[in-house]
Amino acid sequence: METGINRPQKHQGSGAPLTGAQVGDANPPSGERMNEPVQQAQSASPAEQVGGADPRKNLKPDAQTKIDIQHLNFFYGSKQALTDVSLPIREHQVTALIGPSGCGKSTFLRTLNRMNDLIPNTRTEGEAIFEGENIYSKSTDVVLLRQRIGMVFQRPNPFPKSIFDNIAYGLRIQHTSGKQLHEIVEQSLVDAALWDEVKDRLNTSALGLSGGQQQRLCIARALAVKPDVLLMDEPASALDPIATLKIEELITELSANYTIVIVTHNMQQAARVSQYTGFFLSREEYKGRLIEYGPTVEIFEHSKRKETEDYVSGRFG
Repeated sequence: METGINRPQKHQGSGAPLTGAQVGDANPPSGERMNEPVQQAQSASPAEQVGGADPRKNLKPDAQTKIDIQHLNFFYGSKQALTDVSLPIREHQVTALIGPSGCGKSTFLRTLNRMNDLIPNTRTEGEAIFEGENIYSKSTDVVLLRQRIGMVFQRPNPFPKSIFDNIAYGLRIQHTSGKQLHEIVEQSLVDAALWDEVKDRLNTSALGLSGGQQQRLCIARALAVKPDVLLMDEPASALDPIATLKIEELITELSANYTIVIVTHNMQQAARVSQYTGFFLSREEYKGRLIEYGPTVEIFEHSKRKETEDYVSGRFG
């Protein structure tokens, strides 16, 4: 029966292996960027901190829950990395995950499309309800799940192929061809704000693109297989300020049609692009707990927990 996670999309073949939405770096997060300085958030409002970008602008308080995570625990062997995490991922909103290095942000992100399954000796407990089904259920079709919940990694990872073949990779696995293939490749590049820059060199190597262009190419590759949710693990951390701005603008545009979850160490970036924010902490007494979750403006201006206030104000991190 085709329900929830196991329901195919329109241009998907049956029994497809990993698609362009999830192919990439599947290594476990080793310390999750140690010794990274936290960018200090000022005492002003988020809008003032980030040059006028106001997280309230696109906030939808009545947005439906796309993924409902309840009592999630995750283990690397005997080490518990996430403890009793519960939060809703709101539809067509950007949820930012913040917290110090090693707090479990990236680990949590990878649980949402089961990328952690690729790491030996890991275990997941709890529920993440997506389209009426538990993502963590043994009966979940993980290949289809990763198509519907795509991922973009910290560093751009284009395949050593042409620009066109990078975008077409997952589509060809799904047996998409001919005019439809070309139309989807073009539309994906348009949606990733890259078409005008590459339309005259689609057959050249993707490795010749700049870092920012490569990251937008990876976003286009994920979009090509029509995901419902897009996970982004620090997508701009390896980019220069101009390329970072383009990625942030793109995230805002994509949130009109996609549900987005982004991990970031940059407080200003969280305030610029997200409507909701979750703060994780990794001190020994917390062991990867979600300390606070809510609308971004509330997290930054009216934190309910002192730990959250201290982190977003730059007192520790």
